[in-house]
Amino acid sequence: MKIAIYGQYYQNNTEEIVSKVITILKKNDFEVFIEKTFAENLSTISTKEYKTFSCHEELDESTAFLISIGGDGTILRAVTYIRNKNIPIVGINSGRLGFLATVQIENIELFINKMIQGNYTISQRTLLSLSSKPINHDLDDLNFALNEVSVSRKDTTSMITIETYLDNEYLTSYWADGLIISTPTGSTGYSLSCGGPILTPEVKSLVINPIAPHNLNARPLVIPDNTEIKLKVSGRENEYLVSLDSRITSVNNETVLYVKKSDFSIQLVEFPEEGFLKTIRKKLLWGEDRRN
Repeated sequence: MKIAIYGQYYQNNTEEIVSKVITILKKNDFEVFIEKTFAENLSTISTKEYKTFSCHEELDESTAFLISIGGDGTILRAVTYIRNKNIPIVGINSGRLGFLATVQIENIELFINKMIQGNYTISQRTLLSLSSKPINHDLDDLNFALNEVSVSRKDTTSMITIETYLDNEYLTSYWADGLIISTPTGSTGYSLSCGGPILTPEVKSLVINPIAPHNLNARPLVIPDNTEIKLKVSGRENEYLVSLDSRITSVNNETVLYVKKSDFSIQLVEFPEEGFLKTIRKKLLWGEDRRN
């Protein structure tokens, strides 16, 4: 059985984590694949000893799991390798507590063994897909996002106007620094920092959230996830920025964007001891106030 490993080399303990994970997997006779760039940055790993992958075509449905080592951003990048292959992702957190990478360093052996034994649940996570008219070829291939699609101003301090339609019905024109369209997974990310609501992962909704709106009555809006959102952006500059999770491109003002729920989802492995509710309690310090 094959297991893929992907990571970002940011923390001093990354080598130790990878070695521990590989030792457990080899002990259980798993075939280990490591993302090539990650493997080359690990001094204790020989790329001659392990098979590597460098693009999504080199992973297939026969891969039992992808283990992501890093933080939430690492999982977002791992999604670009998984795409629609239905490979479950296990997130090992090598830094600060994350909402997605919830397996802590001290529990690696416990949870990897639970994964091997099948003592876990799968959380199906909605993605957003993005298309444009006229077609922008920068958005052709990686046109999906697990957290959010956002538009924002470029090369100016002036606000932009985002004309917004829901299923072709005019909603409003946001005059703001930008606009975030978030999945339930992304509701604990950029949208949350802009005052958006937290959605539990299984909710079939999306959040439309303006970034620093000039209209103070412009509030975050929760909509059904089967809604198609159309955006027309205008401003003082000829271009604006579009981001899909951590990927950013420039788009001309006359470009119209269409955002909707993707036709595939991402599978995140969850363990009862590190579930969503426990994670947000720890991350947001809920209950720390003794008056509660």
